[in-house]
Amino acid sequence: MNKIFNRINNKKKQLDKIRPLPKIILKRLKSELSLEWTYNSNAIEGNTLTLEETRLVLEHGITVKGKKLREHFEAKNHDKAILYIEEIAKPKYKLNQKDIFKVHSLVLENIEKEFAGRYRTGQVRILGANFVPPNYIKINSLIKEIVNFTNKNPEKLNVIELIAKFHHQFVWIHPFFDGNGRTARLLMNLLFIKYGYPPAIILHNNRKQYYRALNKADSGNYKPLLLLISQAIERTLDIYLSSVGTLKDTEYLPLSKLAPKFSYSQEYLSLLARQGKIDAYKEKRNWVSTEKAINEYIKSLK
Repeated sequence: MNKIFNRINNKKKQLDKIRPLPKIILKRLKSELSLEWTYNSNAIEGNTLTLEETRLVLEHGITVKGKKLREHFEAKNHDKAILYIEEIAKPKYKLNQKDIFKVHSLVLENIEKEFAGRYRTGQVRILGANFVPPNYIKINSLIKEIVNFTNKNPEKLNVIELIAKFHHQFVWIHPFFDGNGRTARLLMNLLFIKYGYPPAIILHNNRKQYYRALNKADSGNYKPLLLLISQAIERTLDIYLSSVGTLKDTEYLPLSKLAPKFSYSQEYLSLLARQGKIDAYKEKRNWVSTEKAINEYIKSLK
């Protein structure tokens, strides 16, 4: 993982050097990434609005025929929650329960008012999970513990490790009756933005991989979750750098176009991408990478 962390750190430094970005570019980036973030996070939880339908709901207030009213509220609510965390995510920000309640209340606004911004008061079971969430009586103390750990970082973890641990622990505690996943991903990105990163967007196409990674973390194996979150944050860093021309000399191409240039098959390059051994990220269902990234991998073998 150190190789990936170093690569991300270098890209973060590149981004910091060109900040502040031109306002028109920054506005467009935030708008497009917020749309992606809302669509993907809701889709992971079963919302059936497409990306374009989500855009229509958010940008034009259009009601999409055949879609549930709840799905429209989920899109609008998530967008409001993003605006809230962007507003409070300053470098000196300290995570706290008040903001956790606020984010959750925005997620469930107009959907489940009686549960919005309140910890669950009963036991729950999660379909498909390999654990039973802790007793609701312990929620308050467990959340205080993980919030304190995240703010103080006693183990001196790097930013990605720290946020991945918070994200997993929050999901494991499962503090609310509903809206835990969306809230966890929003809080994850509240922390990333605080540390000067763009948001890490877990793609809907990676839903099964995401849940498997969380299940692995339940038994103490954080590597799959770290890899998934690292790939997500690297993807948005690349989007930011590409927007100002920093990555023009290393154009990202589908692996199907890169494979013929090397002695590797597309399937093998895909495996390297999934394992984080080359600089790559997913666009829809396809992995994209660069000639430079593959050449660097070949050099590392020598």
